[in-house]
Amino acid sequence: MRMEKGKSTIIQQLIIAAMMIILMMGFGVLMLLQQGGVVDFGPAAFYQFLTIHGTGMIGGAVLAATAIMWYFLNKYVKLSLSVLKLNIVLFVLGVVMIIVGVFAFEFSGSWTFLYPLPAISSGAWGTAGALTYLIGLQLVGLGLLIVLLDAGRAIIQKYGSLGKGLGWDVITGKKREQDAPPAAVVASTMVVIVDTAALLSGTIVIFMNIIHVINPAFTFDPLLAKNLTFAFGHILANSTIYMAVIAVYEILSRSTGRPWKSNKAFLIAWTMSTLFTMIVYPHHLLQDTVMPTWALIVGQVLSFANGLPVLVITAYGALMIVYKSGIKWRMGSSLIFLSMFGWTAGVIPAILDSAIMVNHVMHNTKWVPGHFHMYMGLGVIAMLFGFMYYLVQNDQSIRPNQLDRFAFCLYTLSILGVSFSFLTSGAISTPRKFATHFEQWQAPAIFGGVSGIFLMIAIGIFIIYFIRYMVNRNKDFSVEKEIA
Repeated sequence: MRMEKGKSTIIQQLIIAAMMIILMMGFGVLMLLQQGGVVDFGPAAFYQFLTIHGTGMIGGAVLAATAIMWYFLNKYVKLSLSVLKLNIVLFVLGVVMIIVGVFAFEFSGSWTFLYPLPAISSGAWGTAGALTYLIGLQLVGLGLLIVLLDAGRAIIQKYGSLGKGLGWDVITGKKREQDAPPAAVVASTMVVIVDTAALLSGTIVIFMNIIHVINPAFTFDPLLAKNLTFAFGHILANSTIYMAVIAVYEILSRSTGRPWKSNKAFLIAWTMSTLFTMIVYPHHLLQDTVMPTWALIVGQVLSFANGLPVLVITAYGALMIVYKSGIKWRMGSSLIFLSMFGWTAGVIPAILDSAIMVNHVMHNTKWVPGHFHMYMGLGVIAMLFGFMYYLVQNDQSIRPNQLDRFAFCLYTLSILGVSFSFLTSGAISTPRKFATHFEQWQAPAIFGGVSGIFLMIAIGIFIIYFIRYMVNRNKDFSVEKEIA
């Protein structure tokens, strides 16, 4: 019953995440249509949508990616189901507070909530809005932190240390490659390390913002606050791909009948990404001339290298494990394989933007959300729904039909449409985070908004399929209990 209960909790977590993601897409569509001049909600509503869209989309992606990591890691180490359930409770409470802060108290300081903005809004929102939003964000982070600490405990308990979880004893030759930790354990260990650092940074800066909102006489260094904020946000958003990629290792391995081997090259790549991910965020601060030069150099250099070790070895491994395997392409494996293209393609404009000369021109344009939507939408989100279909095909007789296959094609084309609309806007120097656009900037925004509507239709079909599975699964489980 432990695995059955664990799977039920995972399913609950996935459906909450999926519903959040499609709702946040709706806010994204509304913003694009406003920028395109199709609708007009006013600047205040636009920035509320911007705040909830950014916060909620990352929150939903992190919740789903956590479910993927927990599900597969639990096959190798003993995780606490109670901790996972507590995470869901804290997440829901935090999200409710964030929604109340944004829409009831009109907080619209964006997910970055840069100090001292939460306390100085020029009358756009009050103390209640800032506090409700920040405390809600703190609760969401706390839930994830306890899951990570439990995962770290379980990995250390089985393998002896987090270093051994990353396979350092294999890299140094103390153990054979055959005895290396599974890919899911290696990836989970990396996530435990980088996300714990990110959440501690976030906890500090959110707590200091809360104190400043309550007592404006309390101040702290704005540059330190910005560093902590982007260390928190960038690492957390970036690590969703590293949690979700566990689905690539596990699902493709099962679909092809070929094991995904943790060889030395694989282990070295994950160790490099562990280090790079934690110290690469300064590329967001290249326009802050008061930053120490050495930090900007580190951010510049590592921005080129950050995603490449794991991406290259994973993309190559995915191609090799599928090559001549006779794999039967089902919805789960198809979405998982598609996600590798999304990850690879999304990294290219990100690397371009990290170059100083390009960054100075492009970073405050829509080029940035362009690469991020491709990276997240065609990468992380594809992994999420690929995992959902994988759960169904292993647990039920419900089979995807032509509508699901249509949704797969529609999803691929739509998210590409959204991403390229942003990249096109960035290429013509359209600023991001502006509630209104000049007429010459509007066409790409309209195209992106229409693409977003079709994207929501595709995601809706995915979710309906998963809800059908949940309903049938609950019926079957009830019958099993009656027979027992």
